[in-house]
Amino acid sequence: MTLHRVPALGRRLFLATGAAALAMPAIATRGLAQQTFTCRIAHTEGIGTPITNAFDAWTAMLNERSGGRIDAQHFPAAQLGGLAEALEGSRIGTIQATTAGPDSEEAIAPEIAALGGAPGFIYKNEAHVDAVLQGDLGRQASQIARDKTGVEFVAYGETGFRHILAKRPIHSLADLTGLKIRVPQLRIWVDFWTLLGAAPTPLPYNEQYSALSTGIIDAIDSDVFSIEGFRFHEQAKHLTMTGHWFLPKAVRVNAAWLDSLPADLQDVVRSSAQEAFEEQRRVNRALADQTLETLKSNGVEVFVLPAEELAQMEAATVPLFDQFGSVSPETAEMIAAIRALG
Repeated sequence: MTLHRVPALGRRLFLATGAAALAMPAIATRGLAQQTFTCRIAHTEGIGTPITNAFDAWTAMLNERSGGRIDAQHFPAAQLGGLAEALEGSRIGTIQATTAGPDSEEAIAPEIAALGGAPGFIYKNEAHVDAVLQGDLGRQASQIARDKTGVEFVAYGETGFRHILAKRPIHSLADLTGLKIRVPQLRIWVDFWTLLGAAPTPLPYNEQYSALSTGIIDAIDSDVFSIEGFRFHEQAKHLTMTGHWFLPKAVRVNAAWLDSLPADLQDVVRSSAQEAFEEQRRVNRALADQTLETLKSNGVEVFVLPAEELAQMEAATVPLFDQFGSVSPETAEMIAAIRALG
């Protein structure tokens, strides 16, 4: 009996083992199909702004178009830290995606910073912006960012052109003389306003409202959405439309994380970002006019600077192009290439 049972048992074990072995590829395949890639999207843009709404849309696209293989999670309004934390996180991969102006790369890649509107008056209008950022220069900047900072610019959003909001009317270049205007704590901004005869006052962004209230400053420069959203118009009622600085927002994705994705998911990330932020740019531009009307209804005087006055402002700041370009030959070349498209 024993001699007959052992082979029978062996046969059953062999069949069971073989069946399990045959099933293993299917199990492994199912496991791979269920693998998910976490995408933490974190930034400092306010809730309800066109930029944040675009990130909401992009998050939904990533989750849907990946079939759940990308688990996109959106943390707006500095929920995971301020701009410095978001930038560093995107570089080292603890945050997979964020947004910031290309000028945030000034210390590492100054040639990219030129695309962030530095120095002022480098962009002439929205058509010029699109020619730069949606063309070869925008793609070149993304590759430079990959090489030098470890992030890829998968798309470009925007907050738009910046204008002067002051406590007194600014109707000419001469009216800027001695104007205490808040600037970021960056040399290029101080130099810009100094050339225009103003008195630039470096302050953190979150101190602008109180500084206007107490008289530490007479003015700020800002996009219209921030003026309305942060209610700066409660402290300053004179808005002069100068369009002196344009702030694009690069949608930054950690390159190592992006490269770790299967090819089809890499395409999902890039194509959906471009789609979401193309719509963001359209909405942003359309809403700018509506926001101006809202500001007017809140008692803000909106003044369009005459062309001859604007030309004088531009001429006064032209030396900054050479100054900023002197950082490196690549930076000078980028500035020249941007201006040539305008």
